[in-house]
Amino acid sequence: MAKNNKKIKTSLNIIALNKKARHNYFIEQTLEAGLSLEGWEVKSLRDSKVQIKESYVILKNNELFLFGAHISPLKSVSTHVNSDSTRTRKLLLNRLEINRIKDNINQKGATIVPLKLYWARGKVKLEIGMAKGKKSHDKRQDIKLKDWQRDKQRTLKETNKIFNF
Repeated sequence: MAKNNKKIKTSLNIIALNKKARHNYFIEQTLEAGLSLEGWEVKSLRDSKVQIKESYVILKNNELFLFGAHISPLKSVSTHVNSDSTRTRKLLLNRLEINRIKDNINQKGATIVPLKLYWARGKVKLEIGMAKGKKSHDKRQDIKLKDWQRDKQRTLKETNKIFNF
């Protein structure tokens, strides 16, 4: 018999999430980008010592860079390495993808936000989203919708308990 070696994608591959990005922006399109990292940063990412909530992506000289991502150095990192925890990191994308992003950024109110940092095939990947900012009334509408969905699920669960006892 042949052994089934398919890997199941689990949440264990996710290093960091930017939950505020989906709250503050309408995400129109997502892309997967590689990151140019140093050795100590990869070790810190294995321990999930990263925070991307305050980070953003900028286009400079036809290259994309990640600003503001904080990767805390491990205590076991060599002392001869100067570890800058908030340095800018280059995003690795194809020229075609960069040109597509450049065209989308030129629209009014458009920006690029990091959404998720995760492991894929042994490499660190960053999911970036081309987004437009939400107004405060849009945010309130989303909160109302989430509350309604939560209440609806709660009542369905309660009615199932009553009838299935």
